[in-house]
Amino acid sequence: MQETASKPSASIHSAFLDLKEAVAVRRREPLAARKNRLQRLRTWILSNREQIHRAMYADFKKPPVEVDGIELFHVLAELRSALANLDRWASPVKVDAPLTMLGTRSFIQYEPRGVCLIISPWNYPFSLAVGPLVSALAAGNNVVLKPSEHTPHVSALIHTMAEAIFKPNEVVVVEGNAAVARELLEIPFDHIFFTGSPTVDKEIMRAAAAHLASVTLELGGKSPAIVTGHAALHESARRIAVAKFVNNGQTCVAPDYVLVDETIADAFVQHLVQQTYDLFAPEHSFEQSASYCRIVNERHFRRLKTLLQDTVEKGATPTMLGALDEATRFFPPVILQNVPADSPVLQEEIFGPILPVVTYKNLDDALHLINSKQKPLALYVFTGRETEWQKVLQETSSGGACINDCGIQFLHHKLPFGGVNNSGIGKSHGHAGFLTFSNEKPVLKQRRGFTTVTLFYPPYTRFSKKIMDWFLKLF
Repeated sequence: MQETASKPSASIHSAFLDLKEAVAVRRREPLAARKNRLQRLRTWILSNREQIHRAMYADFKKPPVEVDGIELFHVLAELRSALANLDRWASPVKVDAPLTMLGTRSFIQYEPRGVCLIISPWNYPFSLAVGPLVSALAAGNNVVLKPSEHTPHVSALIHTMAEAIFKPNEVVVVEGNAAVARELLEIPFDHIFFTGSPTVDKEIMRAAAAHLASVTLELGGKSPAIVTGHAALHESARRIAVAKFVNNGQTCVAPDYVLVDETIADAFVQHLVQQTYDLFAPEHSFEQSASYCRIVNERHFRRLKTLLQDTVEKGATPTMLGALDEATRFFPPVILQNVPADSPVLQEEIFGPILPVVTYKNLDDALHLINSKQKPLALYVFTGRETEWQKVLQETSSGGACINDCGIQFLHHKLPFGGVNNSGIGKSHGHAGFLTFSNEKPVLKQRRGFTTVTLFYPPYTRFSKKIMDWFLKLF
């Protein structure tokens, strides 16, 4: 996106007004209406699974099993959780009265925010668009959904899905490029949910500030993986390889670099190379593998190629590197060692199948390196000692963390997901997603007649002072 913005087109503005007008209707409807929308969405996904597979393959050459295991599993888990728990999530929560409020009744009521804008990314174009949609609908909102233009087949499918399932005053899908996104950001939405890069989030926040809209930002950053001398090397290498090279490395929670105890570094890298072949190219051909994706487009391919070339020129050693093919956007797994600290791959988020392996002498050195960078979206530590992973959790800050595995925390719909500072603002998934798209409205009901609060009404007398002195002693 760029700094300039244009006024929303008549069609976009008209769609927003229809959604805005229907907010009052949505507030009055029973929870059964929300559940009905969620159930229709679930039915459509299950009925059109093969269409989703084809769209994903057209954009990424993504294996169908991988689509099911990551894209669809996540969304269906979110749907199941919302349908099973919505009655409890949406029920008012009683709040006990303190001594100074004796006689009052208080509760928190959850109400829809209104009309929400969801801007989704291209790396997981179905789950990162429809997952937040589930939370927004569960909370009772109307939604404008802007999928990524970089995955046109999936975006078109999402558009078709929305038109088949929802009314125009419930959910509207707007396709288009960054110019269309800028148009949408000129509209006074009640909440904006954006998943993308930290470089774009500042524009999202500026646009939201103009209308004082709340925001949820799911970003990225350089998520590290630490492998200590007490880790199970074979298992650690296998789990890191899966998380890094699935989806061709285009995963926001993928390990961006690995910090390895220098005493086990060579053995770990050997395991890492072998596990990468075993997982993605058992016949030793990544290009012919049915389990290995492609880079999303030529621009991203060239960025990764330049990033790799610049890092190798600075002295990094490619331990694993094959031939690249820009025509088919084939980028094989790359493992780098002896990576200089000022190398491009250690300065910017990679978001591709390049994995730098950096050695450290002691754990404090590794933590110092992590803390010298922006706070990551995820942090991983592989160790057999609780004292080590407790130290890592206590002395670092990250959006989330996972011990002895990578990436699977995203698929745990009962855990809140999100970043911190540069890696994001706010949480999503499950109940956290419902809360994100809800206004937690505190309500207090006072009784009639004499109340505790009236003791502090003016005019202030000696008796008032004695009562106040007594109350203050209680705190």
